Amino acid sequence: MTIIRISIVAALLATPVLGQEFNLDALIKAAKAEPPITIYDSTGKIVDMAEAFTAKYGVQATGQKVSANSQLEMLIREAQAGNVQGDVALLTDTPAAIAQLLPTGVLESWVPPDLEETIPARYRNPLAISTNANVWAYNTGKYPECPVTNIWQLTEPEWKGKVALIDPLTKGTYTDWFNQMATYGDEPLRAAYQAQYGKPLESDQPSAAAAWLAAMGANAPLMADGDDRISEAVGAAGQEAPFMGLLSSAKFRDNADKGYQLGLCAGMDPWPGWTYTKLGLIASGTDSPNAARLFIHYILTEEGILPQMRDGKMPTSTAIKLPEDEPSGLADHAEALFAYDASSGLDDWDRRQDWQDFWRVHYTR
Repeated sequence: MTIIRISIVAALLATPVLGQEFNLDALIKAAKAEPPITIYDSTGKIVDMAEAFTAKYGVQATGQKVSANSQLEMLIREAQAGNVQGDVALLTDTPAAIAQLLPTGVLESWVPPDLEETIPARYRNPLAISTNANVWAYNTGKYPECPVTNIWQLTEPEWKGKVALIDPLTKGTYTDWFNQMATYGDEPLRAAYQAQYGKPLESDQPSAAAAWLAAMGANAPLMADGDDRISEAVGAAGQEAPFMGLLSSAKFRDNADKGYQLGLCAGMDPWPGWTYTKLGLIASGTDSPNAARLFIHYILTEEGILPQMRDGKMPTSTAIKLPEDEPSGLADHAEALFAYDASSGLDDWDRRQDWQDFWRVHYTR
């Protein structure tokens, strides 16, 4: 990219930042003059989303499914080599972006000025396009309602060896959840303990989150490397003693696809599940900054994000609602979820190893 072209692009895209009227038509025109873009995302839905974007705007885009861990490595390597391949990154590892990708200039965050008012402030810096949920689930064929109403019950002998979780040593969002609970969830966890046992929590652990996690680890949960195994352990029909499980809300589609019987533990105290954010960021070295920004604009609309909403991904835009046929029923309970707070994302990043070590010490098979 020449210095002259950089200046032109900067002038065009700086206009909204300076408070002047944002011109979507001008952005589309500029995007059409740029090379094709590639979008990295951890879901295969990105392939269809990129094709739909191309059909709508005539701007060539290719979606590529890349795990969050692989995205981190690829984006850094591409930036160091000056050879950007991924122009847009839809990244679920918010702490990694905050700690490694944004401060070093590998990626940048941009909020479309005409949509900014629809994005709550907590999701603007860096821009989050959606919140993804992991929820507690049970087997509706075995139980008429969720057999667990309080998160502390999962640490009791009745559920020893009968709770399925993603292995926290393999997925950073889980250790982030632990740290977020320790940072923001102490009072609700203590209140839930009091409600369950009629007495205050007494523990030598530094937080209620650490006390619950230690007890959970000691109760020999089933460790899985992905949500598919958890979905089967919880939801497969005909089980005499199905597991309780924590899994992505997207897996509730297995009820229709595989005949499973997954149900959402909507009333669990203090939370029926938790969320993490998916960021929408642009590679700083892209040759197609206008096309990249146009794609960010697109996925902040209902049309753009709809394929992922069908899997229970909740758009951050308040102008968009989950479809009524979303299989988990999450829309009715979204406010009850323990929501991720990116303001302490750097601390989540710094504490990952600590929480992994904590789990190693307390987990019993």
